[in-house]
Amino acid sequence: MAVTKAITKCVPYINSNSKVDKWVIEMKYENGSEGDSTYYTSTFNTEVEQSVNGFTLKAKSSWSNADLVAICPVSQWDAVFASQVDSVITNPPVLSTPDEAFSVPS
Repeated sequence: MAVTKAITKCVPYINSNSKVDKWVIEMKYENGSEGDSTYYTSTFNTEVEQSVNGFTLKAKSSWSNADLVAICPVSQWDAVFASQVDSVITNPPVLSTPDEAFSVPS
């Protein structure tokens, strides 16, 4: 399973000292390639506050992609995404069909 993940949106909250004290981050996960039978995508969001997470206060321009990924709950998202792929792609539910011709036994 070739899973790719990428941050698609980041919103920094800047305090009075021009430092980021909160991030709102969105990350998109994709399994396979669009159009393939194994393709699946999901988007996760988080709000990360410095007072809770303890990240270093710094200017928004000092943040790298790796820094942003590091403050996301990636291991939790990985597990949820793997479960979603399993239930939708790997082991989808068996669909039932109605038998409209069934007669009630006497």
